[in-house]
Amino acid sequence: MLEISIDKVANVILMARELGRAEGELRAFIDRLSEEELIDLVALMWVGRGSFEPEEWEDAKATAANEATTPTADYLIGTPRLSDYLENGLDALGLSAIDEEDELIRGG
Repeated sequence: MLEISIDKVANVILMARELGRAEGELRAFIDRLSEEELIDLVALMWVGRGSFEPEEWEDAKATAANEATTPTADYLIGTPRLSDYLENGLDALGLSAIDEEDELIRGG
């Protein structure tokens, strides 16, 4: 279903929580993602904030691809509650990044 790995989503979630000190790192991380991964990240955030239902996943991805006018890093970093929306989006799709987040926090 997702073109982006849960590990990468977990990285974005953790950096978004620490945006004050990790914005440069988050921007660089997002800029290294493939176009497909960027589309999934935006669609995931939209599902998490309720702009799309989980059943509309393919529509969310198509919209993210068609409406990409700003650099994705700028768009995502400018989104308040980004980490919450990404976690909610994963949850809505029946996925979780909790184990991956814990692993990253422990330095694994």
